[in-house]
Amino acid sequence: MESNAFTGGVEPGGLWNQNDIRILLCYILNSVNGPLSGESICQIVQERALATYFEVGDALAALLRQGNLRQDEEGLYTVTPAGREIAQSLDATLPLSVRDKALEAALRLMADSKARRENRVELAETENGFHVTCHISGGALDLMEISLYAPDKNQAKLIEQNFYQNPEGIYKLLLSALTGDKEYARSYFEK
Repeated sequence: MESNAFTGGVEPGGLWNQNDIRILLCYILNSVNGPLSGESICQIVQERALATYFEVGDALAALLRQGNLRQDEEGLYTVTPAGREIAQSLDATLPLSVRDKALEAALRLMADSKARRENRVELAETENGFHVTCHISGGALDLMEISLYAPDKNQAKLIEQNFYQNPEGIYKLLLSALTGDKEYARSYFEK
């Protein structure tokens, strides 16, 4: 079986044409309407196997040179008016499945970033395993803090990962259990 390091990781239906990749990057940045790091952009595209890391890096550099993207002092990319025009006029040239996959990955990444900004998890190693403390925040105020025991680091990291996927849902379930409001919990499961 032949392997090509430069094409590895791109699934059928992914993008190989540099112009298509540039359009996709403008589309992503236009759709999220906010700054993203180069690492985040690569993660979005690679998570759904839409293009290679190297192709995305080349496309970002080309879009900067052409004035379709700008990069701030923190290294975050935003789309310029010229890039927005590309995204709005040429996005239909990309397969709908590619656009949907990219947008879904971008929104998931942004939700995860928001959850990590607004909430936190602390892992503390003990003699018998790990002490995992999850803090659910309501802005500057901790709404809830829950501590759990995990027998090893892998399980502690799994708890951390799952917590960040839906801290609001965890809060809703715990509050429902503690107040006896079963309807509140039911709304969580109906989503």
